[in-house]
Amino acid sequence: MATSPRTPAARAPRRTVPPVPDGGTAVPGTPTDQSETQRRVREGTGLLAAAAMRRLDADLSWYRALPAEDRSWVNLVAQAGITAFVTWYADPTQPPHGVGEIFATAPPELTRSISLQHTLQLVRVVVDVVETHSDRLAAPGAERELREAVLRYSREVAFSAAEVYARAAEVRGAWDARLEALVVDALVRGDADDALRSRVSALGWSGRGATLVVVGTTTAHMDEVRAADLRRATRRAADDALVGILGDRLVVFLGGEGDLRAAAMSLLPRFGPGPVVVGPTATGLAEATRSARAALAGLAAAAGWEQAPRPVHADDLLPERVLVGDTEARRALVERAYAPLAASQGSLLETLSAYLGGGRSLEAAARSLYVHPNTVRYRLRRVADVTGWDPLDARESYVLQTALAVGRLDGAAG
Repeated sequence: MATSPRTPAARAPRRTVPPVPDGGTAVPGTPTDQSETQRRVREGTGLLAAAAMRRLDADLSWYRALPAEDRSWVNLVAQAGITAFVTWYADPTQPPHGVGEIFATAPPELTRSISLQHTLQLVRVVVDVVETHSDRLAAPGAERELREAVLRYSREVAFSAAEVYARAAEVRGAWDARLEALVVDALVRGDADDALRSRVSALGWSGRGATLVVVGTTTAHMDEVRAADLRRATRRAADDALVGILGDRLVVFLGGEGDLRAAAMSLLPRFGPGPVVVGPTATGLAEATRSARAALAGLAAAAGWEQAPRPVHADDLLPERVLVGDTEARRALVERAYAPLAASQGSLLETLSAYLGGGRSLEAAARSLYVHPNTVRYRLRRVADVTGWDPLDARESYVLQTALAVGRLDGAAG
């Protein structure tokens, strides 16, 4: 006799369902099981937050070293991460929403207190805390699903942290570039006040050692990417570096205790075509301002000396700078050449004038002075010792001739 489907022999064995705390039942893998896990996770938010705070203090030494205010902000970030996970886990079929808002609870300045590596350690601690409590929070049989959800969400949080730090670095880089441009412009104009010193310090300028100013033209298409690459190159070349792009001119301040001239040489390919002028070595912001002005004046006058080397020192362009109206160059020639010769003994100024006026001929100068040519040669060597410029050198004799001219003009005007 066939067994009827309604007889007990034909019935399927009943499945044993474990009880849950509220007296209902939850079958692993079913919507009831998932909703039960969601409820437990939601109710365990405070437990997870407290456990995360304890782990942060126990495991992370950098967290313990933070000021109290920064620690409170980190705690808020950790709690926001746990709350955001609970919210997302209520509907895991949707992509994680609002992950970026986790870090919005803290001020942007927090990214300067803790690094991206520290933030990822923070995420790792929070994930480990949730994983550790997954057996307690998940419905029976749903522990694995909860752990997988935690890992998936932690990946999204890690990417979000990287995005936050990248955005902060971009904003900070743009602000630093604007501040650096203002500082360089102020140095060129000579506004070396206390506010400028504060801004220079904010850009990381230590002020140790000497300062060297290098100016030239910019390369074609100096966009933000090329400008950022140039700033990285200058910071690799010297301990301290400031870069200013003033129209088509490039102004670089190099500082530190190393070989600044070698650093300047390494940066030559970064400049555009044309002359590159190096200002006098300076110490302090006030002298750096004078050095920058001398270098810029040299850049404007460098076209007057076709054979000028690259780079050329600003003091080697004193005659050309006088021609373009640089009063500092005029004063330097008078103080360093004309005045010492006028105050010296032995008719040095008269001999130099006779030599230069006689076509740079020793014999012609000797005849005009009624002395032997060897006497003229000896006096010219004395001129070189007094001024630092050798009258027997073609370029340096031109410098001395310009110094005589401006010295006489100033004397006549006086």
